[in-house]
Amino acid sequence: MNSGSDPKIDFATVLASSVHDMKNSLGLLLNSVDSLCSAHPPNSPDDYARYSQLNYEASRVNNNLIQLLSIYRLQQDMLPLSVEESYVSDLLQEQLALNEPLLQARQIVPELDCDPELIGFFDQQLIAGTINNVILNSIRYTRDRLHIRAFQQNDYLVIEVADNGSGYPEQMCVQGQTLQGMEGISSNQGVVNFGSGSTQLGLYFSTEIARLHQQNGRSGYIDLTNGEPLGGGVFRLHLP
Repeated sequence: MNSGSDPKIDFATVLASSVHDMKNSLGLLLNSVDSLCSAHPPNSPDDYARYSQLNYEASRVNNNLIQLLSIYRLQQDMLPLSVEESYVSDLLQEQLALNEPLLQARQIVPELDCDPELIGFFDQQLIAGTINNVILNSIRYTRDRLHIRAFQQNDYLVIEVADNGSGYPEQMCVQGQTLQGMEGISSNQGVVNFGSGSTQLGLYFSTEIARLHQQNGRSGYIDLTNGEPLGGGVFRLHLP
């Protein structure tokens, strides 16, 4: 019997719970695919390419689910930030290693330019997820090269991911300016591109994760440009 006083369903919470379940299931699926590939290695370049494509698409979906869940937790003030001292080179090498099968399958040459002694203070898990998402995006659009470097500039740690693809769309590219949250992104045209399927979720996620990192009144930020060093898109993450 309906008493007429049933509480309304919190759709955001239901959606977040569903996303969490989907993420866990997809993680298990990815592990099973990796185990299957190890037990029965691909015996031809075509099979290897198919496996890499499967892994790439599943990883993209998994990353999107993680971003959605993180954004929900961020808006609910439930996303903890664990800042600690870290070697930047180690983090970047780990992200390249995660994507090595796909890089090989697509014959993309990765380059890493980072002083092994360079140290940063950031949340390792959140920054690793951000950089991995950018690398996956670059793999999708580059022709055959990927350049990653990290350095100190104006008291910020800068992590740069560049490729030699056609570059970011003009509406996403804010030269010489910083993207300030969803308001800044929404001011650009074409936030959702139904042709390419782009929702700029990754861009929003990266912006918010950067902004979470603060020190002495300064906040992290990202910027997008096209051009040097490889002539394609250039993503930069600035952490105070």
